[in-house]
Amino acid sequence: MQGSASDYLAAERTFLAWIRTGIALMGLGFVLARFGLFLREFNRLEPELPAKSFGISLWMGVALIVLGVAVCLLSMLRHLRMLKQLQSGESLFAGRPRLAIGVASALIILGLIMAGYLIFANPDTLMHASVKREENMATSMATNAENGIVRLPGNHSVDETVAKLQGILQAKGVKLFTVVDHSGEAASVGLDMPNTKLLIFGNPKAGTPLMLASPSVALDFPLKILVAEDAAGKTWISYNSPAYLQARHGLPPELLPNIAVIEALAVKAAE
Repeated sequence: MQGSASDYLAAERTFLAWIRTGIALMGLGFVLARFGLFLREFNRLEPELPAKSFGISLWMGVALIVLGVAVCLLSMLRHLRMLKQLQSGESLFAGRPRLAIGVASALIILGLIMAGYLIFANPDTLMHASVKREENMATSMATNAENGIVRLPGNHSVDETVAKLQGILQAKGVKLFTVVDHSGEAASVGLDMPNTKLLIFGNPKAGTPLMLASPSVALDFPLKILVAEDAAGKTWISYNSPAYLQARHGLPPELLPNIAVIEALAVKAAE
């Protein structure tokens, strides 16, 4: 006796449920594969700690994606077999639920590996790195309050950061007057100096109203961003705080946006 319409519809619902399971596994695998990059970024904030490899997350993510593909393929084959059984009148409950047991077993194994991986990743280190980054930002703001200089930690080398800034300025239509290579000039006279470059840039349309309001602002214009490497090889991006320049030259508040752009430039370059 062939199966009824409700049997066919139930089989189709089961098939679609397995397809959703496969898609969910592939999505989770993609997230997990990218999770290692997230952990590596945090680990980079702790240069004094031993370097750790988080490549295992990539392999676990790939395993979940492969498992998701296998679930979709096997569920399709299972569905086709069930349709043949329904057409021939065979019982659907004669075989063992091998697909469900296999998927559950694989997820248990991967779950245990993921648990060990998270323990290996050391959440305390991640929390400490996050706190340290906040402390660095607080230190920069404290420096800003004292002398108007804001320092941001960069995530790239000096030359890469300078190239990034040049691209941003060009895209925004801001004129780059020059790049002063202080370390290069030092090397030309036989002196050793960490990589240090000063970018001088500006926009007459934004700067002229400032100089008309307070001619002394020309002492600090055009705007400047200093990209320098410290003794430990860490890149720092420094600039004069817009609030400091406003207070120093008595600029009207409505003109502050004309120089506030430097903050966005520095933050973008530091990323």
